[in-house]
Amino acid sequence: MIKIEIPNPDLTITQRKQVLKPGDIEIKDIYGFIDFHLIPRDKGGIFMFYNINDELLFVGKARKLRQRIKKHFEDNVSPMKKHRDEVYTIEVCYVEDSMEREIYETYIVNTLEAKYNIDKVFYK
Repeated sequence: MIKIEIPNPDLTITQRKQVLKPGDIEIKDIYGFIDFHLIPRDKGGIFMFYNINDELLFVGKARKLRQRIKKHFEDNVSPMKKHRDEVYTIEVCYVEDSMEREIYETYIVNTLEAKYNIDKVFYK
């Protein structure tokens, strides 16, 4: 039997408002998030979107995490397009190997029953 453990998040960002101090430059928020700059541009991995009640909404994988996560909040083809305002927390796990990303994504979608994932679902 293969044993898979969900990796601990390497980074967690939560919706928050910027507290401006004199001389600070205002950061434009995207659906309440101002910390996208903390997500590395050049790392691959998996990401999980949670609502304010800590329910898993969506799991995804990417070769370039920041670009892919932001795309979920900006494009019109994302499965999250009607649910973006529900996302309160984003957890990111760095996983460089593409096969490992695929395995983790499928495992997490089905183990934690992500609400808005429509592909790779075996539990319904």
